[in-house]
Amino acid sequence: MRRRQFVGAALASGAAAALVTTKEATAQEASARAARGMPSPKIRDVSVIECAPQGVRLSVVKITTDQAGLYGYGCATFTQRADLVKPAVEKYLKPLLVGKPADRIEDTWQMAYNSSYWRNAADLNNAMSGVDQALWDIKGRMANMPVYQLLGGKAREAIDTYGHASGSEIAECIDSAKKYIAQGFRHVRIQVGVPGMAGYGSRAGGSRIPSLHNAPVFEREGAKRRALALFEAARKELGPEIELLHDAHERYTPSEAVQLCKDLEQYRLFFLEDPLSPEDIMWFPNIRAQTTTPLAMGELFNSPHEWTPLIRDRLIDYMRMHISQMGGLTPARKVAAFGEIFNVRTAFHGPGDVSPIGHMAMTHLNLSITNFGIQEYSEFNDAHREIFHGLPEMKDGYLWANDRPGWGMEIDEKAAAKYPFRNDPLNGGWGEVRLPDGQIVKQ
Repeated sequence: MRRRQFVGAALASGAAAALVTTKEATAQEASARAARGMPSPKIRDVSVIECAPQGVRLSVVKITTDQAGLYGYGCATFTQRADLVKPAVEKYLKPLLVGKPADRIEDTWQMAYNSSYWRNAADLNNAMSGVDQALWDIKGRMANMPVYQLLGGKAREAIDTYGHASGSEIAECIDSAKKYIAQGFRHVRIQVGVPGMAGYGSRAGGSRIPSLHNAPVFEREGAKRRALALFEAARKELGPEIELLHDAHERYTPSEAVQLCKDLEQYRLFFLEDPLSPEDIMWFPNIRAQTTTPLAMGELFNSPHEWTPLIRDRLIDYMRMHISQMGGLTPARKVAAFGEIFNVRTAFHGPGDVSPIGHMAMTHLNLSITNFGIQEYSEFNDAHREIFHGLPEMKDGYLWANDRPGWGMEIDEKAAAKYPFRNDPLNGGWGEVRLPDGQIVKQ
């Protein structure tokens, strides 16, 4: 009797084991089918959509795959040298990419980065940025998910932003800031014109200051005094709660930048942007040792050699790289993760010369990271809305992404063609600004 029970139990156990094995095999097969999903799409075409909906020249890369209806968009805008972007994409990257898998984003980025041997050129970086963002858009469309889900999902519901208040006079700038505050913004960047000078971010007023030339003129000490007067008035008028930002725009010498940061400390800035130029980043320890004014830097950086030491040594508080110029989402998410280790937050560059695709790419990245700081906001106009469908939505100073796959955006190419690149004397370049004695000053 015991023998029959033992044999029966053994047979039952074997049957159960066989059943488990069958279930595991079935589950593994189903998992493999799910992981395979669609066959790997191949890149069929790479093109550039050019438009200037706000008088600012925007370049967007479109990658089309060999699977019907599967394509993606990425921002490659470099408005100061816009005519270089399209040939960089179509003459140099397209031959490298056509026929390659569209779902191997990291591999494609490394291949494109190394393809020219001379790395970190601005036009190549913009071209790569457009390609990279377009591939992430494709990846999201394949997965039927917004890109932020591919990056780990939301770490917040929406993105806090800052607006740009300016004016030729201090009172005008403060009135502009009040309009942003009335719309729900908690952060405002303030810039005021300097009488008689070519300032940054605002209109100049008054009679031209004396100089030895006829070019636009700038004088550092006068600009510094004007900035301090602006912040003194802004704190009195706007109160202590509103977060105020300011852009020095790399126009000061290193020692002047140290003094400006010290003088601004009393006004409790959210951050001071670009107190130094990229060529002077070794001066950041001097600033950090002498003031608690929060510092933001990076919109002109091309290379990890520039931002790595500032983040590693905690010499800045906010990284300001330009997602459409630094190589796209792939390097941006890596440097964001790097910054998280050192508690350096993001404040990616988001002016009007980033396309709405680029703004959406920043929004998706910022939704998914824990060291998000702030996002620069530039308003979209009616022409933007005509060309770019699915724009990020602004509500009470917060930017919201939609939940459609990829970036959740489409481009009306016929509408884009209605806003061609304009011709101007410098073809998008910024020209010259000089000190009173005639020396060129950085812009």
